[in-house]
Amino acid sequence: MIQDIELINKCVKGELKAQRELYDRYAAKLMPVAMRYGKSQEDAEDILQDAFVKIFNSLESFRQEAQFLTWLKRIVINTSINHNRKKLYQQPMLDIDKTPLHVEKELILSNLHFTEIMAMLQKLPVGCRTVFNLFAIEGYGHKEIAKQLEISEGTSKSQYARARALLKSMIDEANGVVQSNMLMS
Repeated sequence: MIQDIELINKCVKGELKAQRELYDRYAAKLMPVAMRYGKSQEDAEDILQDAFVKIFNSLESFRQEAQFLTWLKRIVINTSINHNRKKLYQQPMLDIDKTPLHVEKELILSNLHFTEIMAMLQKLPVGCRTVFNLFAIEGYGHKEIAKQLEISEGTSKSQYARARALLKSMIDEANGVVQSNMLMS
């Protein structure tokens, strides 16, 4: 298997075989990122396809200042945000003064499978899902999220709180089902 930098150089030269290898090497690693931001499998596939178009068009600008996978993930995240930006304006986000900020206990995920957690994330409204992913998973601060999504910092905080509350409700429901199934065993 050839190294990433050699593969990148071949892709920049337009070698289709190298582009296919790059896609095959990284698509499975990037799909979960797209899934977290997408509403469905099809939505995530669209995001990933758009991201790979951007990746191939931007490979010349990769400067090796970051790990290649990190650079790829950043493109998928930005593509996801752009993909969802239209939806964000169709479903306005609530500002912090309109949403209670009661912070629940830690979410208990140990009884849940990855696919169940992913399905729960996909059920969140687009604004909540986007802010939750950027804050809880990607590690951005609310100030950065607000700037990136062109919303107020308070709106970012309230969307995160709302996402947590909705996820907690879904998790409690799922854990209740798991617990009652355990009692029946």
